[in-house]
Amino acid sequence: MARTRHRRKPIAEINVVPYIDVMMVLLIVFMVAAPMLTQGVNVDLPKTNAKPMEMPDNEEVLIISVKSDGSYYVNIGQQPEEPVVLEQLAEQVSKVIRAQPRRPVMIKGDKSVAYGSVVSVMAALQESGIDNVGLITGPKEL
Repeated sequence: MARTRHRRKPIAEINVVPYIDVMMVLLIVFMVAAPMLTQGVNVDLPKTNAKPMEMPDNEEVLIISVKSDGSYYVNIGQQPEEPVVLEQLAEQVSKVIRAQPRRPVMIKGDKSVAYGSVVSVMAALQESGIDNVGLITGPKEL
């Protein structure tokens, strides 16, 4: 008696379980990395009802931070977490704006900082030839 061998048909289905695993890992990576992408130095922003500004998608925003102790920070260069003096700040920002004239400049001032510190930054930027400067605020809590 001869036995006949039954050949199995190849399975023509795609196994999606490995793709789901990869997507879950990517989701977790992005959820962990997203809070680390904030720019500038942490400051306690004043809260307002102002609407968000329209920003160009391809331009990186240049952020100048004023902490509660009156120290200034710029998010450019190798050490954005290191304070700079006002004259150095204006010089750095004007160099960047000469190279990229359409780059937005925003000031992020702590709500407890003296008003004069923020105005000093704006005046120094205006003297350097930078006229279009925005202010960053946080959303007002209901």
